[in-house]
Amino acid sequence: MKIFTFDTTLRDGTQGEAVSFSVDDKLIITQKLDELGIDYVEGGWPGSNPKDKEFFSRARELQLKHTRLTAFGATRFAKNPVHEDRNVLALVEAGTPVVCIFGKTWDLHVKRALGITLEENLKLISETVKFLKDHGKEVVYDAEHFFDGYAANPEFALKTLEAAHHGGAGVLCLCDTNGGTLTSRIEEVVAEVRKRFDGIIGIHTHNDSDLAVANTLAAVEAGATHVQGCMNGYGERCGNANLASIIANLELKAGHTTVGPDKLASLSSVCKFIAELANLPLRSDQPFVGKSAFAHKGGVHVSAVLKDSATYEHVSPEVVGNRQRVLVSDLSGRANIMYKLKQHGLADRLDEDARRDLLERIKQMEYEGYELEAAEGTFELLVRDALRPGLHFFDVDSYEVTTRAGGPEASHTTATVTLRAQDGVHSATAEGHGPFNALHLCLRTCLSKLYPQIGDVRLTDYKVRVLDSRKGTAAQVRVLIEWSDHRRSWSTVGVSDNVIEASWKALVDAIRLELMRLTETDSSIEKAVEDYCWGV
Repeated sequence: MKIFTFDTTLRDGTQGEAVSFSVDDKLIITQKLDELGIDYVEGGWPGSNPKDKEFFSRARELQLKHTRLTAFGATRFAKNPVHEDRNVLALVEAGTPVVCIFGKTWDLHVKRALGITLEENLKLISETVKFLKDHGKEVVYDAEHFFDGYAANPEFALKTLEAAHHGGAGVLCLCDTNGGTLTSRIEEVVAEVRKRFDGIIGIHTHNDSDLAVANTLAAVEAGATHVQGCMNGYGERCGNANLASIIANLELKAGHTTVGPDKLASLSSVCKFIAELANLPLRSDQPFVGKSAFAHKGGVHVSAVLKDSATYEHVSPEVVGNRQRVLVSDLSGRANIMYKLKQHGLADRLDEDARRDLLERIKQMEYEGYELEAAEGTFELLVRDALRPGLHFFDVDSYEVTTRAGGPEASHTTATVTLRAQDGVHSATAEGHGPFNALHLCLRTCLSKLYPQIGDVRLTDYKVRVLDSRKGTAAQVRVLIEWSDHRRSWSTVGVSDNVIEASWKALVDAIRLELMRLTETDSSIEKAVEDYCWGV
């Protein structure tokens, strides 16, 4: 069965804490959701703020191939005739083919919030829907607080749907606005509404009870054919139903059609794209699309997955555009190591004894505070060290960092590094923006003549984590650094009770790894290393 998808990331999603999009962001996201095959994209509330008004003005230039752009608003104010209500007129002027309006369903809200009679509220709904229909709009009616309203006064709640239906609404969408309704109740009420109304019934849930996706799926089982939500579960308070999870479940588990299997493969990339524009990290444990959704750590799990991925994966990661990952840690078994060796093209280069030794070394490092799950660069370096244990590019004799601060002037940091390489002893002193930057500059200067190829390596991210906060400023820290050489990215990790030392370890390992890789393609590096190794 076809289930219509209605995305409200750009409206309801932006009501979430720390979620904000510029007009340009919203235009780009609309285009991306159109490419995914979303049926309706709710762009905002044109009568509420200048940003949304500008969005709808500029959105007229979008060449949407599938999505029907939707403007959001409310029923008319009780004091205004519908043809004079500024917010309703703004919906018409937005120029979208679809308008979504919400109205009061809970008698408590009608009496306390609006201060009008129940009959007057029914007129607000029917007159607003009819006015918009008369102006050529497809109308989606959001019955706000429907499940709370139905619990308090079912007869009136159903009358509000009748008012919207008689006005010409094409979709009657039942909203669990407070997010407090249990799944069994959602299914029961939607089934009752389905008996009473022909046409399209929709569902709009919030996640305050951590049931939004389950409640949406239950509503579909009971007869809803229109689902609303936000990508990545953005939204006010605990968020809206995660539309990405809804789509994946409906397509892969329930046998329904939403965006179709071909477009479903771009689901992960769309979620990551939207998270990037929101400047929020995509949750690693987000179902279907998160980095950890198909990640395996326990040795027993990995061993089984290598034989048949279905043993510990409920769907194939590729169908949603994700990928399988195997993590290496103190919980690892030999299967984890073999998987990672295959991933790096090194599986045939370590025998069983060497793999066992490597596993024991990894477990010891994890015990000391290292984390190799995220630091795949450090793991690759360990493997390459095992392959060529006598390989030396350089040895560090000493490094020193001095930071001076005082008075109104900014702090001043100087570092000195001395190391020994094939062509002799090198020493460099540099000023930097902090200790790590100064050390980085020194190391590059010392190695630039002998190994100019490392000039492309650059830092892209830097994270510090305290490992035992009970020790206060004497605690060990773990530094994770991400690097790139324009062709690929990798992360290295360092651990120490001195943040500078931990950073230095990660820095040196990143350079050593890149040099090891380069020896496979650059004979000049191989020659320099061979000459030096004879004297070590």
